[in-house]
Amino acid sequence: MRVLLDNCVPHRLRTILPGHDVVTAKYAGLDELKNGALLAAAAAGGFDVLLTVDQNLRYQQNPALPIAVIVVVAKSNRIADLAPRVTKILDALSSISPKTLVEVKS
Repeated sequence: MRVLLDNCVPHRLRTILPGHDVVTAKYAGLDELKNGALLAAAAAGGFDVLLTVDQNLRYQQNPALPIAVIVVVAKSNRIADLAPRVTKILDALSSISPKTLVEVKS
């Protein structure tokens, strides 16, 4: 699965998501885009999922998402707070449907 890490997600998370093609927004040249524009560009770029910690994304976007979105709910966006959720993130990646939003919590 092609996964795009949102700007607010530390790039080190990509190294602990085995079995997926994980790219940061910066590396993909999408780091200047926000919300709807980022989702549209990610879909156009062939990404399957946007991984973010932006809990407000659900309320900022039209319900018709162009790609799947995983929102990781954590104390902060530090790798130390996200790493314990890797198993749940991987579970979400293996079962997520296109154009849906899933929250991963503790």
